[in-house]
Amino acid sequence: MQGLMKNRILISGLLGIGLLLTTCSTPIAQTAQNIKIIKQQHEALIIGIVPDFDPQKQQRQSKKLVAYLESELEIPVQYRTIPNPGAAVTSFAMGDLELAWLDGLSGVKVRSKVRGATAIIQREIDEQFHSLFIAHKSSGLLPFNHISELEKLQGKTIIFSGQYSISGRLMPQYFLQQAGITLEDFRKTPRFSVTPEYAIQKVETGAYEVGAVNEAVWQQQVDTNAVNLEEVYVIWRTPAYSNYHWVIHPKIQEKYGEGFVQKVQQAFLNLDPSIPSEKEILDLFDTERFILTNNKNYIPIEEISKEIDLIQ
Repeated sequence: MQGLMKNRILISGLLGIGLLLTTCSTPIAQTAQNIKIIKQQHEALIIGIVPDFDPQKQQRQSKKLVAYLESELEIPVQYRTIPNPGAAVTSFAMGDLELAWLDGLSGVKVRSKVRGATAIIQREIDEQFHSLFIAHKSSGLLPFNHISELEKLQGKTIIFSGQYSISGRLMPQYFLQQAGITLEDFRKTPRFSVTPEYAIQKVETGAYEVGAVNEAVWQQQVDTNAVNLEEVYVIWRTPAYSNYHWVIHPKIQEKYGEGFVQKVQQAFLNLDPSIPSEKEILDLFDTERFILTNNKNYIPIEEISKEIDLIQ
């Protein structure tokens, strides 16, 4: 009888232990899975694109780019929506954005806030941006080839196509300063238009004698017969300068190890237009290929931005 009781107690204890192990196995497994998920989230490369494309195009662009980078870099990639360039600068400065496609001014701003941030990749077109100075026929100005001849603009009225536009204001003003001309040398206070098309229109009507505009926009207006070339014409084309580019955060080296920046660069360089899925990514960025860049290419933008107090 006593032996029977001992056996029942033993069996009951073993069943209890088994039940305890069974009930504990699920939380343990869940915890391990949660740790794995958290680790994956921590390892994700966070990328963002400054909103310079139409929303639908940018959505397609981000999904395909994320899939491509995950395959090339062999890490999770997370896309973060950026509402405006200012938000991109803030997110990058806080470390919430690690790889960002930015305009020239935003790139300069993030590098002024984040020591070690690096411009790494740009499109072919991004090293060949040009601005144009245009003039109304009543100005008496004739086309010229040398930067020193910008002195002929002194005493004229001028409109820039955007107060913070790289091509419509910052770089034109940079070249003016290289020629020793300040905004005070113009007649009346210079005006900053909302769009380059509006600036072209105001020069065409004679409201302003001179205008500074983006070359691509001017060419588009000419190609569509939207501008009267008998009233307004190009007087000077600036030298080439760099604009849009990818910037990478310095913390990624600690996060992913030595050589990761080069790995990211190579991923963009590897995009092959002969492969349909990769060509679509290139097409969405309006380029045939990406090329290397570096911080030095944006020194002119940095200098003029400091001059007009856009950065410290």
